[in-house]
Amino acid sequence: MASASIKNYLSLVKFSHTIFALPFALVGYFLGTHYSDFSFQGRTLLLVLGCMVFARSAAMAFNRLVDRDIDKDNPRTAVREIPAGKVSVSSARLFVLINCLAFMLCAYLINLTCFYLSPVALLVILGYSYTKRFTSLCHFVLGIGLGLAPVGAFIAVTNQFYLIPILYGVVVFLWVAGFDIIYALQDEGFDQKHQLNSIPTALGQSKARLLSIIVHTFAAAILIFSAYEASAAYPTLGMLHWVGTAIFVLLIFYQHLVIQRGGLERIGLAFFTTNGLASVLFGLLFILDIAWL
Repeated sequence: MASASIKNYLSLVKFSHTIFALPFALVGYFLGTHYSDFSFQGRTLLLVLGCMVFARSAAMAFNRLVDRDIDKDNPRTAVREIPAGKVSVSSARLFVLINCLAFMLCAYLINLTCFYLSPVALLVILGYSYTKRFTSLCHFVLGIGLGLAPVGAFIAVTNQFYLIPILYGVVVFLWVAGFDIIYALQDEGFDQKHQLNSIPTALGQSKARLLSIIVHTFAAAILIFSAYEASAAYPTLGMLHWVGTAIFVLLIFYQHLVIQRGGLERIGLAFFTTNGLASVLFGLLFILDIAWL
């Protein structure tokens, strides 16, 4: 019974999707540990990981909570935990509250800058859930939320802002917005019927796909520029982070090829597998390059 309950909560927050932004948070962390006189601290790393997990769990559960009536009417989402009755509304609310408090506690234990910024982060990641009710730019708000990961992790180590993690944050912002536009193609008809906003409902399928490609082109360009800036600022970086950059760029464009050839039924492969692989490989190669080689 307990294992089934845990499984429901993990499914509620799509815990496996944490893999999208987590590698970039780790990139921000290791950029911080190799910046000036700062060094690796296991305690800070664990707290950064805690912030990532708690913030994302709060945001995802809150999204499922806010959208429970919409999800119930959508055949694609009616099986989600709250409309299906696997997780109660009151339990979901408590789960969100606990994760928000745990996120703020981790931020407080890191440093006061992170603590003071934590309500702003929560405002963005929780507020996203309401945006499709009034703006088609909701995908970009989601991108902002995940784009905070490398910036916040760098601040956790150094207690200051720096250009390179901000650039990687912009990459995440554009990358996430671009693939969320693709993901929203699945619900274009449903969203139009229920007057929900998205790029596909505003522009139509073909123009939405084109905009996603344009957004990803900017993400790729900024990622390449970020790699150049990181190489200049961090002498220990070799070629692996360039390899990771190349793989990331190839994979984010590969997902568009998958959709073009296979149609919307291939969105699962394009959205989850390709983007998850791109993020993990980039993060792994970057960290190996800066920290151990």
